[in-house]
Amino acid sequence: MENGANVWPDANAEAAFMAEARERGEPVATVPAETIEETPTTNLPPLDELVKRLPPEVRETLDDLFRAKFIAVRRVPKGALKS
Repeated sequence: MENGANVWPDANAEAAFMAEARERGEPVATVPAETIEETPTTNLPPLDELVKRLPPEVRETLDDLFRAKFIAVRRVPKGALKS
């Protein structure tokens, strides 16, 4: 590593790792490089516009499922807390 930055392994290092994993009997899955397709990021709509496309019911359900909502303040017995 140079300057503390993460360095992605080159093809030779990856091939050596895969060979060692196969020797240990570990399953090694490979994805052919030609099947990976980069998606262009130009001309994408803003996030707010995409969110507005969702029906209100869907937005509400997503909000309920993935966001914490604080609805009350309660005392918790000391025995219920981790030391």
